[in-house]
Amino acid sequence: MENVVLSMNTENEESMQYDSHNKFATTTVFLHWLVGLTIIGLLATGIYMSENGVYALYPWHKAIGFLVLFVALARVIWRIKNGWPSAAANYKPIEHKLASAVHWVLITATLLMPISGLMSSVLGGHGLSVFGVEVFAQNFSVDDPEKTLPINYELSKLGGAIHFYLSYTVIVALLLHIAGAFKHHIVDKDGTLKRMLGKSISE
Repeated sequence: MENVVLSMNTENEESMQYDSHNKFATTTVFLHWLVGLTIIGLLATGIYMSENGVYALYPWHKAIGFLVLFVALARVIWRIKNGWPSAAANYKPIEHKLASAVHWVLITATLLMPISGLMSSVLGGHGLSVFGVEVFAQNFSVDDPEKTLPINYELSKLGGAIHFYLSYTVIVALLLHIAGAFKHHIVDKDGTLKRMLGKSISE
């Protein structure tokens, strides 16, 4: 009897630590929503800043973007360790391919967006401070201490271009991702959305 109880406890612990078909691990759910909501917030503020020239928000945007890079890296490591989750139900091949493509775009973009933004800022000579802590110093001109000079103009512009175009690619991917989640929940009535809310399919 004790062996049965121990076996059941072990299975429960494993199901909490790693994804299963029935339920996602707490780590998976936490990282998904933390990275997802942060990226959405950064996209919204980024578009608002560029459209309205609200430069006072840039230090916050850059600081949060820098920090989310490490969370995104942790998410990638977790995904490699945990593997890709199985589908909640059987879908058409085209749905599998589209979902896989969207997932790859999003998980890659969560790394490339902060990196390209970092390239643009640091190599542009603007440096980076994370809530008052200087991570990369500004590159001030010797002749004019109030003027910043690019460290590498070409790479800075490349980073800015990648950051700009990738942001709109991510917006499209996010809309497809959200539409797919609601399609699974409302039309297919499977457990896809339940699992990402920390619930089991059977609930």
